[in-house]
Amino acid sequence: MSKKPSIGIIGSGFSGLAAAIGLKQAGFDDFVVFERAEGPGGVWRHNTYPGAACDVASSLYSFSFEPNPNWSRPFAPQPEIKGYLEHCVEKYGLTGHMRYGVEIAAATFDEESGTWTIETTTGDKSEFDIVVAAGGQLTRPSFPKIPGIETFDGTVFHSAEWNHDHDLTGERVAVVGNGASAVQLVPQIVDKTRTLTVFQRSAEYLIPKPDYLQANWEHKLYDRVPGVLRALRGAWWSIGEYVNPALTLPMSRTARHAYLAPLYLASKAQLRLQIRDKELRRKLTPDYQMGCKRILLSSNYYPALARENADVVTDSITEITPNGIMTADGTKHEVDTIVFATGFQAGGFVAPMTVRGLDGQDLSGSWNGEPQAYLGLTVTGFPNFFLMYGPNTNFGGGSIVYILESQARYLVDAVRTLAARKVAYMDVKPEAFDAFSTEAQRRLRNSVWATGGCHSWYTNDKGKVTNNWPGLMSEYRRRTAKVNPADYRFVPADR
Repeated sequence: MSKKPSIGIIGSGFSGLAAAIGLKQAGFDDFVVFERAEGPGGVWRHNTYPGAACDVASSLYSFSFEPNPNWSRPFAPQPEIKGYLEHCVEKYGLTGHMRYGVEIAAATFDEESGTWTIETTTGDKSEFDIVVAAGGQLTRPSFPKIPGIETFDGTVFHSAEWNHDHDLTGERVAVVGNGASAVQLVPQIVDKTRTLTVFQRSAEYLIPKPDYLQANWEHKLYDRVPGVLRALRGAWWSIGEYVNPALTLPMSRTARHAYLAPLYLASKAQLRLQIRDKELRRKLTPDYQMGCKRILLSSNYYPALARENADVVTDSITEITPNGIMTADGTKHEVDTIVFATGFQAGGFVAPMTVRGLDGQDLSGSWNGEPQAYLGLTVTGFPNFFLMYGPNTNFGGGSIVYILESQARYLVDAVRTLAARKVAYMDVKPEAFDAFSTEAQRRLRNSVWATGGCHSWYTNDKGKVTNNWPGLMSEYRRRTAKVNPADYRFVPADR
């Protein structure tokens, strides 16, 4: 590659912008960012449900090179995070690189030319030397397959596609699911509803959320003494890094809960103090190990469920009727609106986009339900193709933004390597790919996500942990600091 490579980036959330800013600052400015929405933000543009906010402290859930001293709260609400990303696009000179309202249908590699062709859903095509898939893990809403859903006469929507035109006032509302989205939205809507019923598959571990409206003096302090904000970021990072060993290392339930004692005891105390009804408290007590599912932060979810017009149903849903929901105990729950707070299809990664590499092989098809990538970034047979927030790069403790910055640095080093070697493309060697995948799964087999007694979006249908990293954030940063040329096959341009 004798010229600066052309790069197509798909997605403009934290992942896509981390890649774009890293490339721009490194002097690689021949890139285009494709975004299906009408502006940047990714998940923080699409998820507008009541109460949508970050559940990682914003001092850490932000770019290290772009600290924000003016967050209104320690855990910023969705509009502020969206605004922060829009600010980053403008400040770092990305506006001219953005292509909004463009959805990518396919990316196809041509071995002869060593280039990728990106095709939009409208049939337009563009050619690039490198493709970066930055759609992430949480982009496509997941709907459970429930018999009769098509017969329901009321209103149905997903929390990630909130219907702001529909008024819930005085309605009988069902919220299916009780994960991170439900925990945030239920307290915001319970007062409007006639009744609110949460259909819960399994209880969650909730710890108090230290959130409040920050005072002007705090903003001034963070602005005038940046070291304070950096120290706060470091403190939150350290907490996440402390938690991670309890999630990744083999431990008994007793040992794990002892290690996580501050969180475990806080969770138990909050449940006991906020839920006085013993039967409701029983329903809300998890029966699996702490950390098996994401540990949630909320100080107002339990009080919302304790209200007279709220109820929690733990019997499984068997059918949806024209005016309600049937559960396994034979009860019919009459409702006017059903809100699915059931998360995302986290294991798809590049779907619904079709990605074809060497010999026309399809990426999703080659994974066959078990997505894997070398360091979560590259896949054998898909040259010059990089994943942001790919398989096995999520963390149970800490901030994904820290990982995205690590991946952006690796991407920049890979682009530098391609340009310096003047080769057509680089493809991760099968032995490096297989060795990493084997190592990751060997370590993850003993993690709480595989042994903790729950089912979560961290695993696939077979119980294999496909989304999470098997170690510390610091380990990931170290292992992605630079490209190891020995792990890649470099194909010359004049082959």
